Amino acid sequence: YVVKFKATQIKGKGGPLPSLLPSLAESVSQWRDEGRVAVWLHIPILQSSLVAVAASQGFAFHHAEQGSSTLTLWLGEGPSRLPGFATHQLGVAGAVLDESTGKVLVVQDRNKTINAWKFPGGLANPGEDIGDTAVREVFEETGIKSEFKSILSIRQQHKHPGAFGKSDMYIICRMEPSSFHISFCQLECLRCEWMDLEELARTENATPITSNVAKLLLFGYREGFDRIDITMREFPAVYTGLFYKLYHRELPESYRNMT
Repeated sequence: YVVKFKATQIKGKGGPLPSLLPSLAESVSQWRDEGRVAVWLHIPILQSSLVAVAASQGFAFHHAEQGSSTLTLWLGEGPSRLPGFATHQLGVAGAVLDESTGKVLVVQDRNKTINAWKFPGGLANPGEDIGDTAVREVFEETGIKSEFKSILSIRQQHKHPGAFGKSDMYIICRMEPSSFHISFCQLECLRCEWMDLEELARTENATPITSNVAKLLLFGYREGFDRIDITMREFPAVYTGLFYKLYHRELPESYRNMT
């Protein structure tokens, strides 16, 4: 029994801010009597003064977005069992390999202390699929159009300074180019070029993750991408009208189509 409440529902009839306190206090008491276990309180940014009123009744911040903040109050027994807000950020990079030449697309960030080679990439937008993020980021940084083929690796990192101390997931995808003329973003990138894949795998002038994934990509290029690819299939979700994407090593057709 969870209550979802908006700040507009606890507004007083004009008057000073303290006059709002009895209204919220009475509501909390009523919810306890009704056996409610938790309250979610949404406060628009222009009514942020109500945060102090809510805090006096035991509410705590859960998260904030551009136009509002959300506070929670646990009314049940024992410690709160409400789920926390998002704890990870998701980054995606694209390793764009021209199989006809064996060259891979790499960039150097403009605003980094060490100008090491890396694959173009950035943070995923809300609601954006992994492959779509890779396509977008590659194009925005380099001007190269590409197509998502597979996932090559996933980096997990905690207490990441660039993620406000939260955890970070960074996915590197194998991409196939459909254009080849570089027109890189000079605000983000210092350099951009097509580099021989074996050279990238051997150079010391690359980030550690780039160096390791370059070796993995070189192995797939020589021995077959089926040895390294994590591919994607789409399935209908249990929620009507929704779909999800499942990433895994490719299954033989006899297993894929089992009934």
